[in-house]
Amino acid sequence: MTYVDAPSTERPPAAARRRWTAARVTGLLLMALWALLGLSIVYMLVAGYDPEKIARYGPRILNGIWVTLHLVVLSILLGAVISIPVAIGRLSHNPIIGGIAFGYSYFFRGTPLLAQTFLVYYGAGQFTAALKAVGLWMFFRDAYFCAVLTFSLNTAAYQAEILAGAIRAVPSGQWQAADSLGLRPFTTMFKIILPQALITALRPYGNEVILMIKASAIASIITVLDLMGQTRYAFSKTYDLQIYIWAAVIYLITVEVLRRLWEMMERRLTRHLRR
Repeated sequence: MTYVDAPSTERPPAAARRRWTAARVTGLLLMALWALLGLSIVYMLVAGYDPEKIARYGPRILNGIWVTLHLVVLSILLGAVISIPVAIGRLSHNPIIGGIAFGYSYFFRGTPLLAQTFLVYYGAGQFTAALKAVGLWMFFRDAYFCAVLTFSLNTAAYQAEILAGAIRAVPSGQWQAADSLGLRPFTTMFKIILPQALITALRPYGNEVILMIKASAIASIITVLDLMGQTRYAFSKTYDLQIYIWAAVIYLITVEVLRRLWEMMERRLTRHLRR
């Protein structure tokens, strides 16, 4: 004989009521404050829109954007080339090579980029005669080239640490498997270890590119007419604070576009890991 349980007449427990805690209230107030600030900025830009200023300084701002992108891309690429031997030095068991690589990384990561830029740009003037003797004064007399050199050396230190850390993260069993197959260390590094390390380093590399875009504004201090340099020039002629707000919006859009593109590339390159 089969018994069937009678349906329960008990009501389900009532949903817990959300309490207005101090943390929740603070979060809502901060969100409201940020929303109000954003609306205020939008209103300021719309209400103070001046077609005459846009027509006069818009082309200069566009040229500044191009200079900024050119400066960042060139610095990132040169820094990537420099970072390879530095990363190898960071992984070396030789105390001399490892010490030199550590000292390079420690100096450029431990001192402000602004101070490094001043050292290269203004410091080169202290050795004008020596630089003219070896034919390098034409390079160091140009503020743009000094900015490229400084930014390249700076980002190379960060990229080297990213690359070295990613290589260390690769399991040691990969080296052992390559040794069992009779592969040479050079082949193992560039065919097995490095491709896996670059996948790990993708996101830190993206962060470094974004940081370089924002740090590139330092170049304007040594008379490079990048986006910030052209913004400062336009402000000196108009004394209109909106120009700096537009520059901030352009930086924000540039960073957001780059972030989206980097995420697409990361998903594309790591699609085999999500299967």
